[in-house]
Amino acid sequence: MTSSETNRDAVPDPGRSAEPGQAGSPSWELLLPAASAPARTRGRSLQAALREAVRTGRLAPGTRLPSSRDLAADLGVSRGLITEAYEQLTAEGYLRSGRGAGTWVGGAVRAAPPRARDLAPRSPGARADFVPGTPDLSLFPRAAWAAAQRAVLAELPHQDLGYPDPRGLPRLRTALAELLARRRGVVADPERIVIVSGVAQATTLLGFALHARGLRTVGVEDPGSPQHDALYASAGVTTVPLPLDGEGVVVGPLRDSGVRALVTTPSHQFPTGIAYSARRRTELLDWARSVDGLVLEDDYDGDFRYDRAPVGALQGLDPEHVAYTGSVSKSLAPGLRLGWLLVPQALADEVVERKRTMDLGHPALDQALFAHFVERGDYDRQLRRCQRTYRERRDVLVAALQEHFPGAEVGGIAAGLHVIAALPHRYGPQDTFLARVAAAGVAVRPLTDYTHARAEHEGSGGVRLVLGYAHLSPAGIRAGVRLMAQASGA
Repeated sequence: MTSSETNRDAVPDPGRSAEPGQAGSPSWELLLPAASAPARTRGRSLQAALREAVRTGRLAPGTRLPSSRDLAADLGVSRGLITEAYEQLTAEGYLRSGRGAGTWVGGAVRAAPPRARDLAPRSPGARADFVPGTPDLSLFPRAAWAAAQRAVLAELPHQDLGYPDPRGLPRLRTALAELLARRRGVVADPERIVIVSGVAQATTLLGFALHARGLRTVGVEDPGSPQHDALYASAGVTTVPLPLDGEGVVVGPLRDSGVRALVTTPSHQFPTGIAYSARRRTELLDWARSVDGLVLEDDYDGDFRYDRAPVGALQGLDPEHVAYTGSVSKSLAPGLRLGWLLVPQALADEVVERKRTMDLGHPALDQALFAHFVERGDYDRQLRRCQRTYRERRDVLVAALQEHFPGAEVGGIAAGLHVIAALPHRYGPQDTFLARVAAAGVAVRPLTDYTHARAEHEGSGGVRLVLGYAHLSPAGIRAGVRLMAQASGA
């Protein structure tokens, strides 16, 4: 053999069979772990290993595979296993073969390298994060939850693991009816409670029900939750922003808008922090009755009032004109994706049918677990624990603002998981303040992020911030406010 022939043989040639271990050819050692698998799973393991090698590019398109006899001998397995693997992957499109021409890696695979991105909403790299909406996840009652899970798994009837009632397990709906009537003053018929994946799904279900009845618009508070626009749009319903005053949504613009459905957060308006007055609650119900309309009450943090007992839910005054929704997102953890929706009788069938076609019901095991948690009083204990913790942290935040931002005013009632902080004009303009604190690593949201009339407020010299505190320790709150004050330059 000449020198030139030796060099030529050392270069991978797609027209030649690649021998195991040959320099410059594909390495068949990648199949050795599969070849060492137990006999009963060895065939499937070889197929999976070959499939993955093609999918990830370790075996490039056009690579010729060894004959089944040669590869079987090299791996120490039966030729039948290799033949079966080649035939299976050829049928799937990973390989191609021709009679008498051998087996080759096909060109159909276009898989990108596997990657799992995390799209969870966070403030990456923030030294202090005052973005509202997140509870203290370290307060999740892991021991009590685990005990409830063990108990439920031991006692749950086999049939309860089948497809559930789309409204939810009767056991949970009954437990929730008692809890909500006792704590929030709602009129809670278990037959009209629907277990949902949080307030977001409740909102979407109501949007579909309204659309089915011919409604194409729904009123929303301005300022208010920015999520409503997209959630209702997914159901074909457009949101109409309606202004607030110190008592709640202003009824005059509401009547003039022509909408027949309105989304509200009357117990603790998000984000302004006000509680609707008794007069405004009555006016809203009068409006709903006059237009045969619907008030959609989002009671997102109604259990957390720190200066007095929480005001009862609006739904208790007129359950036929108010749909009520809540969840465990602020009391336990948003990752549980567990909430409830109480619907007026007139909408019940439509909402339940939409829930059934959407997901065939909420996971039965999660429902049984939460029912057990509520029945034993564990949920009441968790609410009391959160209330004590969040009240302390709110007090710490208010004191820190007074210390580091003299003249700052904290608006809204003493409740929930956030405050509105209005800083004196010397800390403005707002866009300059926000740029400075962001550069210092402080994540904050201005009130203008939650209002449709952004331009009207951005031109003023003052700074109005929506500051979340529940997820921060007292020390973290103090340090964050101090850092924000240092960065403000005032």
